[in-house]
Amino acid sequence: MPSPYRAIFGRPGTKSFSAAGLLGRMPLSMMGIGIVTMVSQLTGRYGLAGALSATLALSAAVLGPQISRLVDRHGQSRVLRPATLVSVTAVAGLLLSAQQRWADWTLFVFAACAGCVPSVGSMIRARWAEIYRGSPRELHTAYSWESIVDEACFIFGPILSIGLSTAWFPEAGPLLAAVFLGTGVFLLTAQRATEPVPHPREQHTKGSALRSRGLQVLVGTFVATGAIFGAIDVVTVAFAEEVGHKSAASLVLAVYALGSCLAGAVFGLLHLKGHPSRRWVVGVCVMAVSMVPLQLVGSLPLLAVALFVAGLSVAPTMVTTMALIEEHVPRSKLTEGMTWTSTGLAVGVALGSSAAGWVVDAEGAARGYLVPGAAGLLAALVAFAGYRRLRPRPAPPVTGPAAAGGLPGQDEPVTERQGEESVR
Repeated sequence: MPSPYRAIFGRPGTKSFSAAGLLGRMPLSMMGIGIVTMVSQLTGRYGLAGALSATLALSAAVLGPQISRLVDRHGQSRVLRPATLVSVTAVAGLLLSAQQRWADWTLFVFAACAGCVPSVGSMIRARWAEIYRGSPRELHTAYSWESIVDEACFIFGPILSIGLSTAWFPEAGPLLAAVFLGTGVFLLTAQRATEPVPHPREQHTKGSALRSRGLQVLVGTFVATGAIFGAIDVVTVAFAEEVGHKSAASLVLAVYALGSCLAGAVFGLLHLKGHPSRRWVVGVCVMAVSMVPLQLVGSLPLLAVALFVAGLSVAPTMVTTMALIEEHVPRSKLTEGMTWTSTGLAVGVALGSSAAGWVVDAEGAARGYLVPGAAGLLAALVAFAGYRRLRPRPAPPVTGPAAAGGLPGQDEPVTERQGEESVR
């Protein structure tokens, strides 16, 4: 492991909570595709399977920030275990109702309840932020590492979920995802030494973290970014089926995640200067431009190459997003703020996959890549429009005796979060 990554794991407990986070995040890439595979195998109804997967995603998008808000107020161990118990129980009900061919409405009820799942990635990043507060270099490396873990989940999770459900029994994929979730959360919450201490009640301002104007820009951009991811998944499967190699779709999508994983690993080694808002806008724009080659591919090997190149901009943009969230959201709402970006991605994935499916049905798989292209353009436009909200604000003028003597740090930029905390 390169020295910057080895250095961040020098603190006690970091290896343990990061490993627990890997297990707890596997369902992020396994559960939705596992439900689709299970239901399609048991019933042959792809429409029902897709609707259940969308229900799960939208439920998690709605409930995730609320769970994270409770975590910021009461701590991870007090909130994550009961929330996970509800989710795992609902998954068990979903598997049973599917296997027993219960009425469709029961499937949707259980899928909606299964969305009561904590954003494990946000919990892990909040621990890193607590450990390396005031150390931006180490925190940059830690966020890069977690992006690598995210992409590893998306490389192996779908292959594992689909493989087990098709080779073993239909319910195997979602069942293993639930086991990963329960085990990961239990191991994470057992590690109290690295758990961020909840802020005193008087430090919790009213309202949601989404009131931050900077966070609004990030979430809005991530809705469009999520549409890129959701559309690429659907269109790639359809494209592979059209060329007669549907089973290769998971490998091609794994190449997309591999490109992001490698870029994240390199990005974590870099010592970058300048404000992260500039890097973020550049990353979003590069992501949008990388959608252009997808409109020209005519074979799976060329598609794999184009997706690998497109993946190179994903993890660096995600890492920079985490740095901006930490800057623009009060510390007492940090976990919630990180979860809102995941919510934006989830909503975008649902919208993008739905739009891509409609275009594929109407025009064919090749035209389906117009959807991620349009989503990339929208993401770039939102990023440009909101860039001013992400830049650091200049420090207010100092008057009186302080102006004459000068105060240390008075030339430092004032961020939105710092401004809010100074008021409190």
